[in-house]
Amino acid sequence: MERDSFRSKTGFIIACIGSAVGMGNIWLFPARVSSLGGAAFLIPYFICVIVIGFTGVIGEMAFGRAMGAGPMGAFGKATEMAGKGKKLGEGLALVPVITSLALAIGYSVVVGWILKYTVGSITGSVFAGATVDDYAGAFGATAASFGSVGWHVLGLAITFAIMIYGISAGIERVNKVMMPLFFVMFVGMAVYLRTLPGAEAAYDFLLKPDWSQLANGKTWVYALGQAFFSLSLAGSGTLVYGSYLKKDVDIPSSARTVAFWDTMAAVVAAFTILPAMAIAGVELTGGGPGLMFIFLPNVFAQIPGGRVVIIVFFVAVTFAGLTSLVNLFETPVEALQTKFGFSRKKAVGTIAVIGTAVGVCIEGIVSGWMDIFSIYMCPLGAFLAGVIFFWICGKDFVRKHVDMGAKKPVGSWFEFASKYVFCGLTILVLVLGTLLGGIG
Repeated sequence: MERDSFRSKTGFIIACIGSAVGMGNIWLFPARVSSLGGAAFLIPYFICVIVIGFTGVIGEMAFGRAMGAGPMGAFGKATEMAGKGKKLGEGLALVPVITSLALAIGYSVVVGWILKYTVGSITGSVFAGATVDDYAGAFGATAASFGSVGWHVLGLAITFAIMIYGISAGIERVNKVMMPLFFVMFVGMAVYLRTLPGAEAAYDFLLKPDWSQLANGKTWVYALGQAFFSLSLAGSGTLVYGSYLKKDVDIPSSARTVAFWDTMAAVVAAFTILPAMAIAGVELTGGGPGLMFIFLPNVFAQIPGGRVVIIVFFVAVTFAGLTSLVNLFETPVEALQTKFGFSRKKAVGTIAVIGTAVGVCIEGIVSGWMDIFSIYMCPLGAFLAGVIFFWICGKDFVRKHVDMGAKKPVGSWFEFASKYVFCGLTILVLVLGTLLGGIG
């Protein structure tokens, strides 16, 4: 049976942007900018995005396309080519495949919260609280075990309905609608908030760097973590999307485009959330779910037009959540098709049953669940993919498949940067994340 593929380079790029743009851009990046020097934080962040995007993202895209398979098939073929046996690679591939499935299961809980708050913003129930404590109590009830089962299942149903149509007719088509709308909505919110009194304070902070923060090692550590996790490097999602890519697509150009738009998503989120906080006279002191589900509803309730803005906000966030969730689930779905020859419908159905059953059981512990897999397993998966492609497959193989379809070959710097710098950074992210309890 012919393998499904993206119809166009544009569709592939937009799908990759959809996989990368997620909660890290929305509820974490603004907090990092706020606490680590405003515009000064952007300098180490941009440097890390360039280094990682021009090595790891290119590598995972090229690895997937070269092998015509996601991690399970790609790792197995690579170790078989090296004379080490297919089973070794397939065994190692369990790390990114299981990690992607586990993250998808946890992320689906969050998407359920988002859907609940999206509908609540339309009906007005989100604004039922009078104080921050009221909003915290409402979110606590939502995040508790079985507190949002219906919304959680609805999010899964939408996700698997998209996936069952395959790559070109499902994932590519939906991303082409959701991602442009995401950017239009966030830019629209940012422009509107710019017109309100009090927003100037946030813009002054965002555009006037605190250069002293560049001497702070914490700034560089968290910039690295933010860039690494924002670009969705885990040896899974980017690799599996690359496996659906045609041979004539320019991968280095695609990787640069994905890195650019993922960064723009984070920046536009900061230029939306920080001004909103400033208008309401509230200081942004932390990120995570609390920012999105507790503090922002309270903030939007206090600003002119806030009830409309919050609808746009949560609809846009829904798009970001769904496109990321589709990508996370695609890795285990593709693995079942590759390893066991499942049809698309059978693979999606199998993962749907597993994802729903486990997801409902972990609703009350989703934060700890996500920490385990994001802090430890994501960097490990990216490290394994990097070592197998850049080291095991060999320089000539890597160069051939990275340059295939490119308008001009990557420079001689690529081998050193990918083999040593990128693989070294994956270890650094793992070590620092372990020591600090997470940096992304």
